[in-house]
Amino acid sequence: MRIPLTLAAICLAGSVSAQQCGGTFSNFVNDMKSEAMSRGFDANTVNNFFANVSQSDAVLRADRAQGVFQKDFIEFSRNLISQNRVNNAATYGQRFASTFDRIEREYGISKGVLLAFWAFETDFGQVQGNFNTLNALVTLAHDCRRPELFRPQVFAALELYRRGDFSPTNTTGAWAGEIGQVQMLPEDIIANGRDGDGDGHVDLKGSPEDALMSGASMLSSLGWRPNEPWLQEVTLPSNLDWSLTGLNHEMSGAEWASLGVQPRTGQIANLPASILLPMGRNGPAFLAYPNFHVYFEWNKSMVYVTTAAYFGTRIMGAPAYNAGNPTPALSGEEVMSLQRKLQARGHDVGGVDGIVGEMTREAVQTEQERLGMPADAWPTRELLNSL
Repeated sequence: MRIPLTLAAICLAGSVSAQQCGGTFSNFVNDMKSEAMSRGFDANTVNNFFANVSQSDAVLRADRAQGVFQKDFIEFSRNLISQNRVNNAATYGQRFASTFDRIEREYGISKGVLLAFWAFETDFGQVQGNFNTLNALVTLAHDCRRPELFRPQVFAALELYRRGDFSPTNTTGAWAGEIGQVQMLPEDIIANGRDGDGDGHVDLKGSPEDALMSGASMLSSLGWRPNEPWLQEVTLPSNLDWSLTGLNHEMSGAEWASLGVQPRTGQIANLPASILLPMGRNGPAFLAYPNFHVYFEWNKSMVYVTTAAYFGTRIMGAPAYNAGNPTPALSGEEVMSLQRKLQARGHDVGGVDGIVGEMTREAVQTEQERLGMPADAWPTRELLNSL
């Protein structure tokens, strides 16, 4: 489920021109081994680590088959948030209450945030993935789509192996190389792995306490602001200037309130916030606070991030969102057609992929304003036909 793009990977992206990818898999592995030894790993460790590595076609198929992210927010969230998951979140929240209390004390992160990730990533540790992690990482490093992300993860896994915390043959996880109950990449484990159960080891697969503390450490390192909200459902006045909405526009909570924005529950925090309309002005509406942006360091999918953030609020007592009556979503093919038209008008939509991400939404909003349409950034057939 997770589309991994960690802060460490972003920082390394500038060296992609020096990273090798492609060619025969065996030559690629030999190059990796040579680089590993140049980094100071001894030959015996390197040879043992890479001894049985193989390319995984299943990983490549999974990487290219992420159509789930083409679903709209209502469809996606209803698929992921069942009553059973709501009930299980309550159960696990009570079972590991002491760990969540510790996380709140040390990191200022609500248990709802981590329970939502735990639920979506592995169903509370029950489904962690059975892909060989080393094969997955080397396969994706060899593939030339995102070598700047996956090549460093191979060397991080090698470091974990040198420490005795990784098995090239037995460590398994998700198709994209994440390990454990909250699905962390090797670099993240090195930087943020925490011993939550006090046994002297960091076991993200077998120990919920370790996994939760490590996930909290990772969110903190990505910029989580302690003891602040992240998302809040609101109701909007019908005369709101829709061009003010979207994550690229921000005002204080007090300014939004002065425009008639009202919370469904609780009070609006007087923090910088954006109006998030995942399905346009006729669908659900949320205030997105600074912590909402941290979610995008965990996962780049707008629909996943919004769903995970909303589920976190639901776990903490927020009601089910008001679905409203949004204009029907475009199909994946229609979104791609729209993205091509937007590109032709000079907009950067981040690629023609059929996914309504933030760059596509910003381009849609610009064109809606130009055409005199309500500029709520929700792509419609009317806009598609007008372009």
